[in-house]
Order: sequence, then structure tokens, then C-alpha cells
Amino acid sequence: MAKDNKSNRQRFTKIVGNPQDAKGLYCAMRRFVEHRAVSGSTESGLYSLERYIRDFILWADARSVTHPEHVSQAVLERYQRHLYYYRKKDGAALSIASRRAKIVPLRSFFKWLTRTGQIPANPAAEIDLPKKIRRLPRHVLTVAEVERVMQQVDVTTPIGLRDRAMLEVLYGTGMRRMEIANLEISDIDIDQCVVLIREGKGRKDRLIPLGERALYWVQEYLNKSRPQLTWNQLEKTLFLSREGGILNYAWLSTQIAQYVKRAEIGKHGGCHLFRHTMATLMLEGGADIRFIQVMLGHVEMSTTQIYTQVAIRQLQKVHASTHPGALKRVRSDQAQAVNAEVLGESENTAEALFAALEEEDDDASINAVQV
Repeated sequence: MAKDNKSNRQRFTKIVGNPQDAKGLYCAMRRFVEHRAVSGSTESGLYSLERYIRDFILWADARSVTHPEHVSQAVLERYQRHLYYYRKKDGAALSIASRRAKIVPLRSFFKWLTRTGQIPANPAAEIDLPKKIRRLPRHVLTVAEVERVMQQVDVTTPIGLRDRAMLEVLYGTGMRRMEIANLEISDIDIDQCVVLIREGKGRKDRLIPLGERALYWVQEYLNKSRPQLTWNQLEKTLFLSREGGILNYAWLSTQIAQYVKRAEIGKHGGCHLFRHTMATLMLEGGADIRFIQVMLGHVEMSTTQIYTQVAIRQLQKVHASTHPGALKRVRSDQAQAVNAEVLGESENTAEALFAALEEEDDDASINAVQV
């Protein structure tokens, strides 16, 4: 099971609404969050849910809207206008993704309140979400740029060797920052050169190729660096902090982004930059988009149907033939033949892949937004 990252349960200290009023918005929110927890929502999902409902309660309380039955469609539309005109400390407006992120939990909240009979009608039923803007990834690294970023790491130190191994894993697999932070030593199968991602997004497991290059750096880290970072021999986490514990997600993104900045390539980004890069380079190398879908852990992509999981051996073969960091390179015509043999002609498009990655960009940017 994925670990709580820096104990999200201790995240909220600011009082919103009236916690003493059992019929007020705050207590209604607590009941809803409990319902979602019992239903199996992840800790990060519960965090986002409560955070954005809290934002609304804080705004509503200042306008004497204190109980669920006080919330009308007009109130929610006024809140939407507030989000549209809101400006952050740097003067920038909230992105469409951020505004959507703040409204979606409210739609679920009031739908649940209506379904459970706590309010007579759903005021959010007719609320429209801001329309998404489809765009290609802002930054994707070339193979040469990846190498330049890797060169910024001082592998002569325990921390540097750890960071190089993490960069290589991110580059080789495209896994999410939550997934790499929660990796355990036993998730790496050295003999098979694969990695098991347990309870990724949506609490789904997947087994994917690691690539020989990434495996080499992981072994270097395990042999030379991790023994110097661990103080608890029972600790199973693969990549350890200086204190010997699990890495903080936000810190991880910042650390990776610093190496990209030092490379002076005119691009920026953290863990998700390497996720985009892995997908793009495999796509350019001739990989069928459905194999990339499995690598990324997408159960489905917008504009595409749900595809059957492919066998790990087939996926390894495609990974080795299309990813520049996998070492087992074959000619591009052979790579195309592999894809055709395994799955036949693909009906997917790169646009579907980037649309799905954009969804994750939206999610990744949500945690940086505050009102």
C-alpha cells in the first residue's frame, strides 16, 4: 500500500465554517470525506477533495452561506466568477485546470448531499466546468538534453548517486513522482529487469520494464549509496531521504527541477517532464501507443477505448526496441515489425496520448494552487 507522504492527515490547521454546527457545511464536508475514505479513495485524493471544499466553505462563510441548504446554483456561479477574477500573489490568474480542480469536488459533494437526503435538490447539477484547452506538452527533452541533465549530478556522493538513479528510473519508465517515492527494494526484479509499481494512480498495480541502463544505476545506488543513508535496517523504501525515510513528493519535484535548471537547456520541469519525455521518445522510436499506455499506467485515454493489458514479455521487447535508454537497440524497421507482430495496426493517435498526459499535468499543478 502506498505510504502517507509526510502524514497528510496533519495537513489542515485552519478552521473553516463552524465545526460545532452538526448541520453546517464543515460537518457535512467531514461526513463526505469519511464516506469517500470508506469507499476506498486514496490519501492524496482525500487531501485534494477536502482542500478544495474547504476553499469554498471559507469563501461562503464570509458571505453568510453557512449550511448546505443555503447553497444555490446562483451561489456556485458566483463562486465560479470569484475564481475567474481571483489573482495570486504574483498577479497571475488561476489556470483553467486549477479552476476546474476547485469545482469538481463541489459537484461530487452536493451530488452526495442530495443523494443522501441532506438537501432537497442538487445546486451543482447544472454547473458547467471551464472548458479544457488541449495542448501538446510544454517541454519535452531530446536524448542529448537528457544526457546533459544527467551530467549535472555528482555521482561521487551518496545523495548524488541516489539522484542519478532516480533520474534514470524516471527517464526509463516514466513513472509518477508518487510511484517512485513509494518504490520498495523488493519491487525491483533484477533478474527480469522489471519494476512492480504497487497501487499507482487509482490503486492499480502494474509490472513494466525498467531498462538495463536504469537497472545499472539502481544497483550502483543499492551497493554504494543506500547503505550510507539508511539507519533502520527494516526500512523497505528504495530511495531514501537524508534522514533515511520516504521522500516528500513536493521536495522530489523540486530536486529534479533543479537538475534540469542547472543543465541550462532552456526548458524546465520536474518528474513529469521525464514522464512526457519517455512517452514522446518511445512514440518517436516507433512504439505502439498502447504499449506506452501500459508503461504510463493509463487504464483509458480520452478519445480511446479501454485496451487489454499486454504481456510483460511483449512490453519488454517493445521497450527495448524503442526507448533510447534501454540499451537493447534494434533498427527502427525491426521495431516497427515488433509492434505490428504483437498488436497489428494501431488506431490510436499521439493526440490521445498527449491528452491523457495533459490530464496529469492538470493534477500535478493542482497542489501548487491556493486561494
